[in-house]
Amino acid sequence: MATGRTHRPATRSRGIPEATVARLPLYLRALTGLSERSVPTVSSEELAAAAGVNSAKLRKDFSYLGSYGTRGVGYDVEYLVYQISRELGLTQDWPVVIVGIGNLGAALANYGGFASRGFRVAALIDADPAMAGKPVAGMPVQHTDDLEKIIDDNGVSIGVIATPAGAAQQVCDRLVAAGVTSILNFAPTVLSVPDGVDVRKVDLSIELQILAFHEQRKAGEESAAEAAAAQLPPAARAAGEQADRKGPDGDVPAVMPA
Repeated sequence: MATGRTHRPATRSRGIPEATVARLPLYLRALTGLSERSVPTVSSEELAAAAGVNSAKLRKDFSYLGSYGTRGVGYDVEYLVYQISRELGLTQDWPVVIVGIGNLGAALANYGGFASRGFRVAALIDADPAMAGKPVAGMPVQHTDDLEKIIDDNGVSIGVIATPAGAAQQVCDRLVAAGVTSILNFAPTVLSVPDGVDVRKVDLSIELQILAFHEQRKAGEESAAEAAAAQLPPAARAAGEQADRKGPDGDVPAVMPA
């Protein structure tokens, strides 16, 4: 029986910036950890550090929610968990379908964090006939021929694509045509969607390439510093070494190390 479509929270209509929306899950994760440890209140500095953001930015983000905390006390943890969960639409059940049950899709199906965060995996779908009926994470895999019926029967508005790149766009088109309006894409390709459909892309290779860039830059800075030091005249290098050996009061120790 279809559950019907549920309107998504009016985050945009309230004028909350997308950058703030992207940080709300970080705050919620940190707050959930505090709640599990029965911490009643938290300061903006402590919460910002736990979420990995600047405290001034956190206070600005929370001002969009109408939450300003109490001077000398901080923020009520349980109230903030509720407030952010409500803003993100996590106070209701969101049925999700995962399309593409290979290694990645199966790993996502087995992830235990969906249910605790307001998401219910309603169906697992794959194009391989040999996968049909096979249990994954306690659910039978269904064939893509039934995709539209599955989405309609479960009132699904969020789809996860974990297919190979070549199949992703076709799957995306079918999801959108069936009524899915939000897509989480793990396929290594850019999807084209009509207005009104939101796509979030997760590409692990891109994230690793960004890290490689930073590693290369750090290595380059170290090499440049070493090269610059090697170019100094001997007297300048000796002066630098002597400065490094100065004591806390700025004087050179009377007895120099051998």
